[in-house]
Order: sequence, then structure tokens, then C-alpha cells
Amino acid sequence: MLRIRQILVLQRRWKSGKRRWNVLQPKKNNCDRALDNFDDFYGSVYGGRWKNMRAALLTEHKYVAMVNNFGDTEQTCSMLELDGAINIKSLINLARERQENEPANLMGSLTRAHYDIDDKLDALLRKQQEREVAAIYPTAAAEDGHVPPQQLSYDNDNNQNKQKTETNESDEYEPSLTKALEADVQLDESRLVDPQFGTGGLYEYMPANSIKGMEDWVAESEHYKYYQTSTDFPLNINPEATFKFPEHLAIYTYEMGNCSDFKAPRQCLTGVLSHFLMDGASVLPPLLLQVQPGERVLDACAAPGGKSLLMLQTLHLDQLVCNDVQESRLNKLRRVMQEYLFDYKQRWTGKRLMFSQSDARNLDEYARYDKILVDVPCTTDRHVLMHQDNNIFKPTRIKERLRIPELQAGILANCLRLLKPGGSLVYSTCSLSPVQNDGVVHMALQKVFTEHGITTTINDLSRHTALFADIYRFEQPKSLKYGQMVLPYLPANFGPMYFSKITRNT
Repeated sequence: MLRIRQILVLQRRWKSGKRRWNVLQPKKNNCDRALDNFDDFYGSVYGGRWKNMRAALLTEHKYVAMVNNFGDTEQTCSMLELDGAINIKSLINLARERQENEPANLMGSLTRAHYDIDDKLDALLRKQQEREVAAIYPTAAAEDGHVPPQQLSYDNDNNQNKQKTETNESDEYEPSLTKALEADVQLDESRLVDPQFGTGGLYEYMPANSIKGMEDWVAESEHYKYYQTSTDFPLNINPEATFKFPEHLAIYTYEMGNCSDFKAPRQCLTGVLSHFLMDGASVLPPLLLQVQPGERVLDACAAPGGKSLLMLQTLHLDQLVCNDVQESRLNKLRRVMQEYLFDYKQRWTGKRLMFSQSDARNLDEYARYDKILVDVPCTTDRHVLMHQDNNIFKPTRIKERLRIPELQAGILANCLRLLKPGGSLVYSTCSLSPVQNDGVVHMALQKVFTEHGITTTINDLSRHTALFADIYRFEQPKSLKYGQMVLPYLPANFGPMYFSKITRNT
């Protein structure tokens, strides 16, 4: 007969998944702060699409190769084509043929309509304000019955006005114990200080009326208030008539899904480099500006110089003025021009190519330029996720980051004044933020109309961006009001790049 042996059961001790208090927590770096901010902001704006954009932003982006017309042009084109690259001009020609063969009713689907992004930003603003209130008032209601405010205000003047209105509104309610004591208080005249015996004791104590450092602190929710939709100025949106790819410009890319790298530029017989590598989405703003022969053009924020070089490679410009605010950035721009322009000192500098160091908000050559490229400083969404240096999400730069839309609107508004009547500009950013894109355009158009009486026309580029559909992934036209945008997309990992073309009315 078999004996049943006694089985000893020992319980396994499971480790707790919680982190212990004495374990050193990893510190967040600048890139982590940027990613957390984008997950919160862009996740609310773009919904489920943000996951794909997020993956693309965290992956190395694709480049295009712009052939230098002042070097060995034919040899460079042959080398790039042997490596499998495709000339963008040929892709545009194929797309134009398809576009001409499409029925008119299909092309009508490209007409613009405003998207309900306002509700998403309003909800995000309310959520951010609730977080700020919760950070200052940790509990919804303290034991003493104090209820935290629903919205914080950091403007002293507004606070005083709101306090006055609140006191008037609260008169109909039963006053609190503190207000009752203040109303029934009686002055003890025996304790009054007679001025003839000195008033020095009055200055021994000065009650606090503000918190030190509060004047330099900007709430995160203040950033979202720059986005406005109420139109109290004349607004015209007309489709752009024509688009012509420059005849002498050669830009090469790999097909969608091909992430091959281009060869490094080589030195040509003329002493300049063969081709220039740049983000593929960066070629769209200068291309859609459509510079023509004989025009005077300004690049308001020119460094590092890729877009300026592209406009020079069209061989159309009589004079290009490159402006930037920092000397170090201008030096980098000059080095790029020296490497790609043949006989740079004799033929270009001071003649066809001018340099200017100034804040673009302070340029005062009003009504002097035919075309202007306004590639403003922004949060540089891809850069801040990949690089720690010069990161706008550094804790010491929070005020600078939250005031970026104000800076951008100031630059764009001043550049509209620099345009000749009938001239046009392209405003661009490398950000997905609707505040820095459509929001800034709205602010600038409103500012120039109310302060200077300038009216403008938005050029709808939807029909022309459809020519680049085989190369880029564009945002839906209904999602944007004033411009177009290239979205990060893994098979075509360019951008992000927002651009809006504006014409000053005569």
C-alpha cells in the first residue's frame, strides 16, 4: 500500500512593486520634462494620433539633399540618383498630372473649414488651472471651511478690481465672522500717535502686500490663453493661384518608407560643397514663398541658413537680407554661405547678400520688401526631445518658454509692416502647438489691424501642398484655420513644420 508523504507547503514571499522611500529616485532631465509636457498638451489636442507622432519625434528624422548649383551639379545629381534618391521635381510633376485628371468635385473636398480645436484647448486650459489651484491649495476644502478659488489670477490690478466686484456681489450673503468684526470694530483713540511727538514708530512694521518673485512667475495655464478665435478684424482667405517649382533647383529625397542616409557632402572643383542636407519639411516655406527675379527678400530669423541658401539656389534673387538677433548665429550663417557660394567675398557679401544683426521686432525698413520669410523661434519640438543642450524646457527658462507666443506675434506683426503693399510672407514654426501656429497668426493679424490699420489676405495653400502628398504627411485641412502643417510620420519622418502664407493688401 502506498504511503502518502506529508507535503510541506511554503508560501512564496513576493516583493512589493512600490518604490521604497529610501531608494534614490531618478531625476528628470530637460528631455523628460519636454516629453511630459507634450504628452499632456498634444495628447489632449491630437487624441489617439499623438502616439504615432510621439514615436516619430523620438526617432531620428529624415533628410533631403539640396544640390549646390555653384558646384559640380551634374555629377552630384548622378551620384544621388545612383544611390536611389528621387528628384522632388519629378514627384511634383506626377502629382500635378494626377491632380489635373481628377474630377472637379474631388478637388472641392480640399476647401477649408475651421476645426473644433477650440473646445479641446478650453478643456486643457481648465485642467491646467485646476492643477495650479491644487498645487497651492492641496485639499478641496480645509477643516476651517475655506474653499480654494476656482481660478487663480496673477495680475495685481485685476486682483484689486475682482476683489471690489466680489465684495459687492457678496453683500447679499451673510457676512463671515471676520467681516463682522471688521464692521463692528471701534478705534481706541488713546493709542493714536500724535504727529507732533514723532511718527517713527509707524515705520517699524510694514505689512506684506505681495510675494517676492511673484512678478517674474508665469503660470503654465497662461500659455494657452494666447490662442483666440474671435475675429474682430477683416479676414480674407483666398486660394493661392499658382505654384511653380524653380527650374534650376534640384532637391532629392528617398521614397516614403525608405530611411536610407545620404552621403556626406564632398568638395567640388570650384571649392564649394556638393550638396546641403536639411530636414525635408524645411524646404516648404521658402518654396511656397515663390521668390521671383528682381525681388528684394528678407529672411527675418535666418540662422542656421538652410532656408536662405535654398532661396539663393533658385538663382532668382537680386538681393537677400539675412537677419538674426545673435552674433554667434550670424557667424554660423556666414560659414554656411562661404562653404556653398562660389567666390563668396567678391560676388556675394555686401552686394547680393546682406547680413543684419537685430531683433526682428525692431526692424524699421517699413514697406521695403517684396517677400519675407519669418521662421520664428519656437519650442523646436523634435530638438527638445533629443538634445539636452539649449533646451527650452530647462527649469530656469520656463518664463521664456511660456512667453514664446508673445515673441512670435511681435515678430510677425512687425514683418507685416516691412512688406510692400501687395507683398507676401510665409510664417513658419517647427512646432505642433496650435498656440504657436494659428494662435500667433491670429494675434499678429489682430495687432496690425488695430494699431496700424493694415489688412491682409490668407493664401490657402491646400491645393499646392497636395502636390507633395507622396513625400510628406500633412495635417487635415479642416484642423487648421490659417495654414498647413507637416506631421511627424515614421515612414516619412519629416517635420513638424507649420507654415502660413499672408499677403498684405494694397
